[in-house]
Amino acid sequence: MRTAQKFSIAYNHRVHSIFSNSVIHLLSIIALGFFLGMRHATDPDHVIAVSTIVSRQSNILRSALIGAFWGVGHTLTIVLVGAAIVLFNLVIPPRLGLSMEFSVAIMLVVLGVMNVLSFQRSVSDLAPPTQEEPKVVHSHPHSHASHAHFGATPGHGHHQDPAPVTYLDRVLGRMRLYQYIRPLVIGIVHGLAGSAAVALLVLTTIRNPYWGVAYLVVFGIGTIAGMMLITVSLASTIHLIGRNRQFSRFLAVAAGVLSLAFGLLVAYQIGFVDGLFTGHVNWSPR
Repeated sequence: MRTAQKFSIAYNHRVHSIFSNSVIHLLSIIALGFFLGMRHATDPDHVIAVSTIVSRQSNILRSALIGAFWGVGHTLTIVLVGAAIVLFNLVIPPRLGLSMEFSVAIMLVVLGVMNVLSFQRSVSDLAPPTQEEPKVVHSHPHSHASHAHFGATPGHGHHQDPAPVTYLDRVLGRMRLYQYIRPLVIGIVHGLAGSAAVALLVLTTIRNPYWGVAYLVVFGIGTIAGMMLITVSLASTIHLIGRNRQFSRFLAVAAGVLSLAFGLLVAYQIGFVDGLFTGHVNWSPR
């Protein structure tokens, strides 16, 4: 009887110990994933890409939503691609991995060009007419009303933007939904570049694949929280010291130039140093 009692006590102690260790391990994974996700949000390419959008936005709530949508897009890709790597032991070919990272460089260049061209357009719209181009008042019918325009020439005075990217941004920018789809897409692209590195980190530290997927989800939640903090901080700065339009334009063009320069630098690094466009591919997820 005593032997059975001792065995039962030892068994219960063993089960309790295993359960306690499992809970502590799981909580450690959750904490690690969340804080690493927040740190991941501060990567330079992430901050630069989002700043090209937030530099035009002083509303703190909308800026937080922009950060949240970026984080959701990033998390979707991380969880889908990372879970496939963790669960099915998929191996990403080096050239494909470099191509996914190169897509981030292209996106940074496009975002930079969009901001710079938007700044040039706003400057040209506000520029006063020269002596050779006197103001001329003319009117013409529209479907909504007939109104007068001040133009530089007797012809139609509407500004024609030759850049299709800027034109698209200007037209769709009026739609509130577009303001959130844009960071969502940017987050998805960034997730493509970072999913392999995060998944391989999980494989080296977490043996249970299901816990690994849980880690990816928590990592994504941490990334969302981190990016929301970043966008709110940027918007708060703009709201406090950027009330005049001149400062807002300067901030937008500075973010655009930085994004363009950083994107070109990353493109050169991936294309030629890491060997995407050469015969010697050198890629390791980072």
